[in-house]
Amino acid sequence: MSGSLSIALAQINPTVGDLAGNGARILAARARAANADLMVTGELALSGYPPEDLVLKPAFLNAIEAEVTALAAATQDGGPAILLGTPWRLEGNLVNAVLLIEKGRVAAARAKHHLPNYGVFDEIRVFAPGPLPEPIPFLGLKLGVMICEDMWYADVAAHLKAQGADLLLVPNGSPFETDKPHRRLDHAKARVAETGLALVYVNQVGGQDELVFDGASFALGRTGDLRARLPAWDEAVETLSFQKGDLAPASLVPEPERLDAIYRAMMVGLRDYVAKNRFPGVIIGLSGGIDSALTAAVAADALGAQRVRCVMMPSPYTSQDSLDDAAACARLLGIRLDEVSIGPAMQAFETMLKPLFAGRTPDIAEENIQARARGITLMAISNKFGPMVLSTGNKSEMSVGYSTLYGDMCGGYSVLKDVYKTTVFALSRWRNAHQPKGAQGPTGPVMPERVLTKAPTAELRPNQTDQDSLPPYDVLDAILERLVEGERPLAAIVAEGFDEALVRRVWRMLDRAEYKRRQAPPGVKITSRAFGRDRRYPITNAFSG
Repeated sequence: MSGSLSIALAQINPTVGDLAGNGARILAARARAANADLMVTGELALSGYPPEDLVLKPAFLNAIEAEVTALAAATQDGGPAILLGTPWRLEGNLVNAVLLIEKGRVAAARAKHHLPNYGVFDEIRVFAPGPLPEPIPFLGLKLGVMICEDMWYADVAAHLKAQGADLLLVPNGSPFETDKPHRRLDHAKARVAETGLALVYVNQVGGQDELVFDGASFALGRTGDLRARLPAWDEAVETLSFQKGDLAPASLVPEPERLDAIYRAMMVGLRDYVAKNRFPGVIIGLSGGIDSALTAAVAADALGAQRVRCVMMPSPYTSQDSLDDAAACARLLGIRLDEVSIGPAMQAFETMLKPLFAGRTPDIAEENIQARARGITLMAISNKFGPMVLSTGNKSEMSVGYSTLYGDMCGGYSVLKDVYKTTVFALSRWRNAHQPKGAQGPTGPVMPERVLTKAPTAELRPNQTDQDSLPPYDVLDAILERLVEGERPLAAIVAEGFDEALVRRVWRMLDRAEYKRRQAPPGVKITSRAFGRDRRYPITNAFSG
């Protein structure tokens, strides 16, 4: 082996489709890495990840080539070369590529070999797989590049090792899940153990629709020990030294613990969805319950109190406790709270429908009118003033259909969509005791203690609680996690000690609510199987096994 190398890890937050903006971010990171020989970006950093069907537009690909030409011209200044992730037309195929850009030109191109086709990933739909990649010669070394999924298999690393690679570089667009950081690290350590090569892993950071990327880029020495770790959730540039076949130790930023990571994921996902789609702020129906209280806290932390507006919409069934708790949440967060009674709307609908409903006992129809009156109110304020409506439903409710279409499901985004109710309680307690890094909200509690302790209720009829319709949330969530994330057979769940009738009831509710979930707003992916692209079941479905 000959040569040494100074490598800059560029952990940036691209926006899908913003080629000029992403190019500017890449050059800004390069300026921070001016003393490095090579700067490595994340996967598809130029286009943003995932670009989906944008890459099927010839005009988009032409614009990418023009931006690559501009980036290449910037490397004539004698500064770092760039290992750039981008879609690329290579030998007649559209591929997920990395380009080595140096001295004013594209010096090499390599394509991703393993294209993921599961969960949120469907790259095989738009990209062609590349062959097993050859190492890229650079400054007397051979760089073994594995693009994201290629690190999860042994064959790419083995091939690169056999072809004389000196170092493994892994550009990534790896979305956050609660257990993902440890799985990434395990796969990276396996590739190092198999090859005896040091490894540099560069992930992107930021939100893109339902996905949120946590960054947390890292580097492993030849023995598999952690030599560097960049911060989670923030853009960063870190320069490492590679000499004599190994990486020198650098800074190790501590990993966030589980609830901190989930909360930051919700903050970053909401912040970037609002910013990248150019909304002036958000509006939330603040009910005095825990879901809307946590949603408001995340919004204030992500956007600042001045960009969060809340509305309390009482009905004749709204308790004084709920009015007081909503006011207390708004006061603690420093956000605006308006009050609009839905009583007149309820009376108007009662009058309108009285001839048709004559002789019928009030039931869920009247309850849903209340939820829809609140949805109309929020959407009207949104239309008048411009803020996006945030829906406040959690994953437990979305799983079993405990929600009202065009009512509490109204909204452009949902930060709790992939968060079970038991986790909502845990996150709320955690936030009352901690202020997450980067939060624009208060340092102290964000909701009164009573919000954490009172029985959850939609308050659509007298003395109503969620448990009138649903099992206790700790039991419900345990069953749902086995059905949704685990895809466990009903018999296997019952064998764990759960009541068979209850398991079957929850499964039926889950199955029958698919039509509602198809019409739900996007929301931050937190678990390994979020509703949406992660879990795709037919609405019309006669299977009853």
